[in-house]
Amino acid sequence: MSTVPRSDLHGPTREDLRQRWERVLRDPELGDLPYKIETNRYGQIVMTPHKPAHSGYQGLLAELLKSHMPAGVIVPELAIVTEDGVKVADVAWMSPAVWTHIRSESAASRAPEVCVEVLSERNTLPEIERKAALYFAQGAQEVWICDEGHMRFYAPAEPEPRVVSALASGFPAKVALPE
Repeated sequence: MSTVPRSDLHGPTREDLRQRWERVLRDPELGDLPYKIETNRYGQIVMTPHKPAHSGYQGLLAELLKSHMPAGVIVPELAIVTEDGVKVADVAWMSPAVWTHIRSESAASRAPEVCVEVLSERNTLPEIERKAALYFAQGAQEVWICDEGHMRFYAPAEPEPRVVSALASGFPAKVALPE
């Protein structure tokens, strides 16, 4: 009886997805594109263009994280290997211990404590909530969703969002870009 590799029966393994991500990172043509690049569960490339307001929210949320969270590492566009491909959190906050664990990886093998997603015109809330579930499966403690400045704070075992973050209780429920 021959054995069929897991990837042939159930799709790519997390290691297959990580290796595909490394090939994407090495592709010089992809590096010059003005798009956020992720992969789906089959290792196929998914590209999402962003407007300046999206990047503005990323920067604003990173600044607010710095002032509302304890000492840690804040990064934009963090690639995280999930069961559904490599997903990219718009902003992430992590403890120094998590940073030490993932900093040399091509894509994080575990999620940081806080993953932040900024909704864009192309995202749907169910799509982002699915992404949140993937981050929780990789160890995230909270996933924050910013929808035109309105914040939702999700925890792994709670189906409904909170109005206040458990990790950063002073974080505003509404944020605004400069005019």
